[in-house]
Amino acid sequence: MEVEAAVALGKYIGAGLAALALLGTGMGIGNIFASYLSGALRNPGAAQQQFPNLLIGAALAEATGLFALVVALILIFVA
Repeated sequence: MEVEAAVALGKYIGAGLAALALLGTGMGIGNIFASYLSGALRNPGAAQQQFPNLLIGAALAEATGLFALVVALILIFVA
């Protein structure tokens, strides 16, 4: 195998592995909202107080996914 082909193959494999983090992000966001909904149905009075925590958790999980996407794109298109 030529060196250039091996480098290209490594780039695509690395980008695919970095993109797997998006799967974890989707599962994490789903878990956050499911837990919030479960808690809100059990105690509706406390739901409004927990809403900011829901948004912060979802934003942090989504940021992790965006970082993984950026890493995958960098691996594909840079150098």
